[in-house]
Amino acid sequence: MNQYEQWNQTFGIANILHVDAGKGGLPVVHIHNALGEATIALQGAHILHFCPKGEQPIIWMSDDACFAAKKSLRGGVPICWPWFGAHEDNAKLPAHGYARTSDWLPTASQQHDDGTTSIRFTLNHDAVDSGLQVHPLRVDLDIRVGSSLNIRLNTTNMGATEYRLSEALHTYFHVGDVEKVQIKGLDGCDYLDKTADFQRKQQQGAVTIHQEVDRVYLDTPAQLCIEDEALKRNIIIESTGSHSAVVWNPWQETAQKMGDLGQAGYQHMLCVETANAADDSILLGAGNHHIMEATYRIE
Repeated sequence: MNQYEQWNQTFGIANILHVDAGKGGLPVVHIHNALGEATIALQGAHILHFCPKGEQPIIWMSDDACFAAKKSLRGGVPICWPWFGAHEDNAKLPAHGYARTSDWLPTASQQHDDGTTSIRFTLNHDAVDSGLQVHPLRVDLDIRVGSSLNIRLNTTNMGATEYRLSEALHTYFHVGDVEKVQIKGLDGCDYLDKTADFQRKQQQGAVTIHQEVDRVYLDTPAQLCIEDEALKRNIIIESTGSHSAVVWNPWQETAQKMGDLGQAGYQHMLCVETANAADDSILLGAGNHHIMEATYRIE
């Protein structure tokens, strides 16, 4: 019995959940139930696709994403963990941590009475370079697929000392035209503006996108809304255990330099990331755990 057969025997759900080889030979989990569908790569436990039944996709994935081992994927829901951005003490460590390019293992799956389907992944630390593991940690990811998408990231400090945790669900949302989008819920919040040397500013009104935007919003509310005029829908983002929100769109010039965002891809994607970053990082005591959770739905 090969690895795919073992996974499907242990975690497969007939006509709803199965594992097979995806692009670049990367193993992927497919979930398709009466309420919605999703595809998740085991590398990074990276959600590549989510679409509620009868709707356009909520999650955006670049047509030019490079599907290869140990390479970050452009689009979907990359997991920035156990640090967000550059490591505060060691610039040689990869930006946004190692979770998004490491292998995760499925550890549980379930079909629920309400029609939703869940799967749990655990980061396989045995396969992670020891030089990247700056502290003994465990992390599990629960994903629940229905008419909404629920993501639950659970970090446990396995060490004898405290750890400063920063993290983000670097979610790329699919929008009709980013210039016709408004993000509601951040009015009055302070933010750090990466395009202006991390100057601290305050948001006035809704967030709109007409140039490169790269901001860490601090002390953010539990619900945000992406109002999408072009697709005539609102994407509701609800979170718990999160104190920050990162808003990012690279705009045309930066997008062209990136090489994997696709032709005019920046016009149809918008990152609104559920996070604990900068001033809002989490001091995680020895033996303690922290849960950050996000739910995405169309209204």
